[in-house]
Amino acid sequence: MGRVLQFSDVHFGREHRDACAAALDFAHATPSDLVLITGDVTQQGLPHEFAAAGDWIRKMPEPTFVIVGNHDVPYWSLPARLFQPWRAFERAIGHPAHDHQFLSDTLMVRGVVTARGWQARLNWSKGVIDLGQTRKAAEALRQAPAGALRILACHHPLIEMIGAPMTGEVKRGEAAAHIFAEAGVDLIATGHVHVPFALPIELGDHSSYAVGCGTLSHRERGAPPSFNQIDWDAEEIVVTAVTWTGDRFEPGQSWRLPRRQDTRRQATAPAVAGPGRREQANG
Repeated sequence: MGRVLQFSDVHFGREHRDACAAALDFAHATPSDLVLITGDVTQQGLPHEFAAAGDWIRKMPEPTFVIVGNHDVPYWSLPARLFQPWRAFERAIGHPAHDHQFLSDTLMVRGVVTARGWQARLNWSKGVIDLGQTRKAAEALRQAPAGALRILACHHPLIEMIGAPMTGEVKRGEAAAHIFAEAGVDLIATGHVHVPFALPIELGDHSSYAVGCGTLSHRERGAPPSFNQIDWDAEEIVVTAVTWTGDRFEPGQSWRLPRRQDTRRQATAPAVAGPGRREQANG
């Protein structure tokens, strides 16, 4: 019924060049409804890194959807971190940092920023999510067409995976995850930890899922480069970590996730412009 290819943490400046080239080939050979990239497209937010990231993303098959990560701020510029943390990203990548939305008759994706240019704790790489933005995104996703797969995309995992090589430590992350689950979100798709995972977010008789993606950089942290292929039908979501073997990508670990059924019967949203349209939400 549908497919999303999720890439994350390419870290141009430290990218795995062979894996990045092979990922482009895979994306063009594998039809999908959307190419989703969940942040950290650069290593230090430098102009040449953004130029390389933008070129790679523009070579991907359309439609694409890209959100920001903590490495996508100008690392060495404190004024830019303070006042315009996402301007370089938006100019080079061509996707909005805030209120980013993709909508078709079978799929809805909404982005929320969990990265910050700076914050009142020592490690600025950790995540923060605003509950006002959470509720705004949740309400938008609640209006998705009946039966459409609903994905909330952000960079940091809202639900931590035990044993991951790093943590997101997202302030208000667990509260936000449950707000999204209550809104009928099927998947919360993230990056940051550089390893793939799928974990349930329990909500009564229904489950949403937190899904993490690997990296396409040389910052593997013990796991080979990988990305996610997310396939779904009316009954099930299958997440497959497509893993680099040294000279090609092959399917690796997979998770079969029973799909929640409560959103299949709810009233549809207003008319949709058609499959493959990328929108920026108003407001």
